[in-house]
Amino acid sequence: MLLVREELRRSVTPGEHALSIGVFDGVHAGHQALVKRMLAEGRARGLTGGVITFHPHPRTVIRPDQPFEYLESLEHRVELLRACGVEFVSVIQFTSELQQVSAEDFCRLLVEEARVRLIVVGADFRLGRGGEGTVDRLAEIGEEQGFEVLPVSLIDHGTDAAPISSTRIRNALAAGEMEEVHALLGRPFSLRGPVLRGDQRGRTIGFPTLNVGVSADRALPPDGVYVTRAYLPSGIFAAVTNVGKRPTFEGTTRRVETHVFDFEGDLYGQVVTVELLHRLREERRFDGIEALVAQIKVDAEAARKWLA
Repeated sequence: MLLVREELRRSVTPGEHALSIGVFDGVHAGHQALVKRMLAEGRARGLTGGVITFHPHPRTVIRPDQPFEYLESLEHRVELLRACGVEFVSVIQFTSELQQVSAEDFCRLLVEEARVRLIVVGADFRLGRGGEGTVDRLAEIGEEQGFEVLPVSLIDHGTDAAPISSTRIRNALAAGEMEEVHALLGRPFSLRGPVLRGDQRGRTIGFPTLNVGVSADRALPPDGVYVTRAYLPSGIFAAVTNVGKRPTFEGTTRRVETHVFDFEGDLYGQVVTVELLHRLREERRFDGIEALVAQIKVDAEAARKWLA
């Protein structure tokens, strides 16, 4: 637990604290509501608010044979949590050693190093070895160690009143339902990365693209063409984006390639963000460059109309 103690000492601000604890993958609308509730309850008790998050996702340690894709990068996750108004975000490295730590021992560490007086978590939250630290168990530990536990029901969204969850967002993303993803996240789904050098075919056919480098562990929507918004160093631009393998050119690896409207310039190596707003169509193979260019023109016009 030395690494946990060191991270808390490095990141926690002075004073007594209210905390929310979790992975917060996606920092979706439910997560945001939870953190804001924690801040409000903390203020009412004279406490400043912080967040404890884990990386990598515990699932990757518990089931290393099963691939896992994140809804957000760790960097952006921390940015989004800070934007909720917390005083600090502590990123705890989740390891096989930490997996065996009891809820009681982990909470004692939070009392010693973060001076926690209030923990606000989802009603289904579990902490500690084997998930033994249910909300009820944490409340018992809190009585012994001097902190309060406040469970918060997950907020619902949609006609089925199903709670917002990362799993629900993953399912909507896998179906290409970008408007639903937007509603559940509380913001458009976005991808951030450096502009990489690609095949540069777009320039030769009149539609130059930004080849956005996305880490292999990021969740992506299905292959297809999307209405997008590009955040570049020089401003925000309307765009259209292809996610896929470029079958017309016999591509074998998935790429995120964005054609930015009304923009010219060299952005190689610079970091850009692309918001995926709406799926126009699936990716498909065309019989030659002329057919592809004709379809790109149709897609670009459709994207402009959708954005308008």
